[in-house]
Amino acid sequence: MTTSTIDIDELRKLFLFERLTDEQLTKLANSGQVKTFAAGEDIVCQGEPAECFAVLIEGEVQMLNETVSAGTVAMPRSSQPGVYGGATSAYLGDRAPQTYQHTLRATAPSRIFLLPAKKFAYIVAEWFPMAMHLLDGLLSGGRMQREMIDRRQRLTALGTITAGLTHELNNPAAAAVRAVGELRTLLKDSRLHLAQLAEAGIPPEKLRALIEAQEACTSKLGNLPPRSPLEISDAEDELGEALDELGVQDAWDLAPALVNAGFSDKDLEKIRTKVGEQHAPGAVRWLAEAIEISQMLSEVTEATERITSLIRSAKQYSQMDRAPFQELDVHDLLDSTVAIFRGKVRPGITVVTDYDRTLPLIPCYGGELNQVWTNLIHNALDAMGESGTLTIRTAHDEDEAIIEIGDTGPGVPDAIKDRIFEPFFTTKSVGEGTGLGLDISYRIVAGRHGGEIKVRSVPGDTWFEVRLPLREAVPAA
Repeated sequence: MTTSTIDIDELRKLFLFERLTDEQLTKLANSGQVKTFAAGEDIVCQGEPAECFAVLIEGEVQMLNETVSAGTVAMPRSSQPGVYGGATSAYLGDRAPQTYQHTLRATAPSRIFLLPAKKFAYIVAEWFPMAMHLLDGLLSGGRMQREMIDRRQRLTALGTITAGLTHELNNPAAAAVRAVGELRTLLKDSRLHLAQLAEAGIPPEKLRALIEAQEACTSKLGNLPPRSPLEISDAEDELGEALDELGVQDAWDLAPALVNAGFSDKDLEKIRTKVGEQHAPGAVRWLAEAIEISQMLSEVTEATERITSLIRSAKQYSQMDRAPFQELDVHDLLDSTVAIFRGKVRPGITVVTDYDRTLPLIPCYGGELNQVWTNLIHNALDAMGESGTLTIRTAHDEDEAIIEIGDTGPGVPDAIKDRIFEPFFTTKSVGEGTGLGLDISYRIVAGRHGGEIKVRSVPGDTWFEVRLPLREAVPAA
C-alpha cells in the first residue's frame, strides 16, 4: 500500500465534490491522502475505531457486513468513482458510531481518498450547516420511523396470529362446552333409568351382563369398519323397527347411537336373552344412553386435545421457555406457523407440505425464523385471495437447508423483483402494508443467520426460497 497526495482537479471529478470551490477543494486535498489497495485488501474493517471517511477514486470496492460467524452479507461491487464508506456518520459527533459499521474491501487494485473522521465532521458542519442538520434529522428520524414501523409490523403479525389462534381455540372449546351440557342431561337420565331397572327387580347377575354389554359396545366406538351413509341409514332403520317391536320408547332416537357402536338386531336379541323380556326395553334405553355418554366423553377428550395441540403450536411458534439460539427441526417451526395460520386459510385454498425428513437440525433463532415463515405465508395467502394452493417444501444440499414457500397467485412482476426486499416498498394498497415484512425477513435470514432469501416468479407460480447454513455456529449478539 502506497500513500500520495491528490490534485484538486481529480477531486472535482468525483460527484461528492463537484460543486466545491477551488479553495474548498484545496483544503480538502490538504486534509486527506490517497492510498492504494490491492485486490482483496480491506480499506476499513467492521468493529475497528471509525477514524476515516473513504472515497473511491478508481478501482472497485465492496461493502460487507459481518452478521453471524456462519456468513457475511455482501453488497454488490461498485466501480463508480465517488462511492464512499467508513465513518459516514462522523458529523453526528458523539452520537455517531464509534466503530466502523461495515467492512469496505477492494475487489480490484484501487485508489482511495481517505479523510480523517474529525476533518470530515468539521468540513460538513462548517461548509454545510443546514445540510448537516437535515441529515441529522433524516438519520435519527428515519431510524425512529423504522423502529416504530418495525414494532407495528410485529404487532400486526401478533394481531393476525392472535385472531387466528382465537378462532381455532373457539371451535374445540365450543364443542367441549356443548358436549358437557349434553353429558349433564344424559347422566341424569341414565341414573334415572338405572334406578327404574332396579325398582323393576332386575337381578344383579342380569345387571352385570348388561354392563358387560355396554363395555363391549363402547369399546367398538371409532374402531368399526367404514360404512357408507346409505349403509348406516339402512342399519338405523332396521334397528329402529326392532326396538319399536320390543316396545322401546323413542326407538328412532336411540337407534343412531346404538348403530354407531356397531349394535345390531342380533345384539338386541342377546340383550333380550340376558336380561329377560320384562327388563329388555329399559335395559336397551339405558344401554343407548351409556353409549352416548361414552361418545360425549370422546368428544370432550378430542376437543381438549385439540386445544392442547394448539397451545403447544403457539408455544413452539413463540419459542417460549427456550434459549433464543439453538439447533431446531425446521419442520416443527413450519408446522407451528401453519397451525397458527389455519384460521386464516380460506376454504378455497389448499395447503400442501413436501418435507425432506432427512434434513438435519439447523442452528437458528427459532422465534425469528417463525416470523419469516409468518411473513411469507401471509403474503402468499394475500396474493391468492379466495382460492389457490400454498406449498411448503424443504430440502438440503451439502451445507444448506432449503425452505421454499410457493403460491399460485398472480406472481411478482419482473419490474419490481429487485425491489421487493427494500424497506417500505410494498405493492399493497395504502394502509394495508408497511413494506417491512420482506425487509425484516431478509434481515433475519441474511443478517441474523448468514443465509439467503430470493424469489422466482411467473404468473400462477411464485416461490420464495430461503437457504440457511447447516454448519454449527455461535451466533453474533
